[in-house]
Amino acid sequence: MKHGVDVHVGKRIRHRRWMIGMTQQQLADKVGIKFQQIQKYETGMNRVSASRLWDIARAVDVPVSFFFEGLQEGDIPDGVAGDILADKEALQLVRAYYTMPVAQRRQIFELARVLSDAA
Repeated sequence: MKHGVDVHVGKRIRHRRWMIGMTQQQLADKVGIKFQQIQKYETGMNRVSASRLWDIARAVDVPVSFFFEGLQEGDIPDGVAGDILADKEALQLVRAYYTMPVAQRRQIFELARVLSDAA
């Protein structure tokens, strides 16, 4: 049975990997394991050891605490409620948004805000 914290950590690994455009194979190569193990970590099927989480954090250039952001003391989540970046399309949209120049981003943001108010 999956533990909610393991699922949360796995989602954070996947999100960071996607945000930097890294494949499971590339992350596995950097950490020195097989990509299937990365898949298991990302789904919460396998628990990530402290030393492996340290290696993953270094490979994706974040502090270890990044993987626990969003958890409150005593939380054992079934999933991450309201986790918009769990949707691959939303994550691709965020990536594309941040590759635009700031002036274009502001215009896109305003357009999205107006359209969402009209919906």
